[in-house]
Amino acid sequence: MKRFSDFATESSAITGDKIKIEEVLDKEIEVIGYKISDSKYAKVKDGKVLTLQFNLDGVGRILFTGSNVLMEQIEKYKDEIPFFAKIIKVNKFYTFS
Repeated sequence: MKRFSDFATESSAITGDKIKIEEVLDKEIEVIGYKISDSKYAKVKDGKVLTLQFNLDGVGRILFTGSNVLMEQIEKYKDEIPFFAKIIKVNKFYTFS
């Protein structure tokens, strides 16, 4: 008999306690996963939202953001996950540092 994991193509679930992006600004986090999906909110420009999975002080967390810069960076460097980074705010946008 087959196991579900033998044929399933879905990525693993993104888990962790939700935290606001403002609570992690300028703090080192360990990025361990992500998902980009369609946003449920109309105010997001391109209709996408990033769910970022990370560890902060050894605790698993997730955050949601419509930041295009963070989405572009995470897609560009997805093969480097897991990695340590800080999220900083530069003028009106967020970026990894």
